Amino acid sequence: MSGSEPMMSGNQSLCIKFTFLAFSSLAELQPVLFMVFLIVYLFTLGGNLIIICLIWVTPSLHTPMYFFLVNLSFLEMCYITSVVPQMLVHLLVETKTISVGACAAQMYVFTILGLTECCLLAAMAYDRFVAICYPLHYTVRMSPPVCLKLAAASWITGGVVESAQTTWIFRLPFCGTGKIEHFFCDIMPVVKLACVDTSHNERVLFAVSMVFIMGPCLLILCSYVRIIVSIFRIPSATGRHKAFSTCSSHVLVVSLFFGTALFTYLQPKAAHTPDTDKTTALMYTVVTPALNPVIYTLRNKEVKEAFHRITHKNPLRQMV
Repeated sequence: MSGSEPMMSGNQSLCIKFTFLAFSSLAELQPVLFMVFLIVYLFTLGGNLIIICLIWVTPSLHTPMYFFLVNLSFLEMCYITSVVPQMLVHLLVETKTISVGACAAQMYVFTILGLTECCLLAAMAYDRFVAICYPLHYTVRMSPPVCLKLAAASWITGGVVESAQTTWIFRLPFCGTGKIEHFFCDIMPVVKLACVDTSHNERVLFAVSMVFIMGPCLLILCSYVRIIVSIFRIPSATGRHKAFSTCSSHVLVVSLFFGTALFTYLQPKAAHTPDTDKTTALMYTVVTPALNPVIYTLRNKEVKEAFHRITHKNPLRQMV
């Protein structure tokens, strides 16, 4: 049975497999793309794993900010793994197919992690807001139980909301050739394959995106408005620079993630084209997770110092 061969059900032909067409026109470049994406994938896993281990073994980094960074690094490792390994396999094989069940599983993981990251970035913004605007109350407002609750709320929100949304999507009947102009099971390319009117589903998807993407985004914006006002009230230039430096990495990550997410999920269906969908998807599934460890190491003085101390330890001196 071919990858997109349909299974008959009454007068409709229901797809049992989908076929990805994203790289079909780039047959000669697929080996090169395979090597590029493999290097980026391994770099992302290694970079985020180094951040997690570095924070784990450095007591001075056991603070709320780095607790959330560990969560973010772990999430990014899972996030890129939900998409890139399958893409690498499809770059090596001629028939780029996936079963409906496997497509659903990929969408569950990908969307849950995506929404969790939205909420987690909002929690990190709140941490910076308290640290700069209410420094004397920081240890109370960002105590370990509070941090755990914020992290747990992020994961639970992502799991509950996106599980319901993805379940709803895969209750739709999919028919026709089952060809997806994409390289993974993203929401809009899959919804386009439904052989029923999906206008109601699309309105609900847009509403969910508005609430759970724009909501955290607005919280982050409000936090940084207050942060900027507080920073400009700091009398010394050194103090202002230090306050800005503690937020700069987070601002860059937020800009990358929310910029592509808002462009992808809040534009109308008519504005979606295969090329724009694939380009923005590559940004938030491959490029952004790869840049995060670079941003948080090259722009973070404490992480660089901790890395320097560990890499320059003398083993013989430690044994004496």
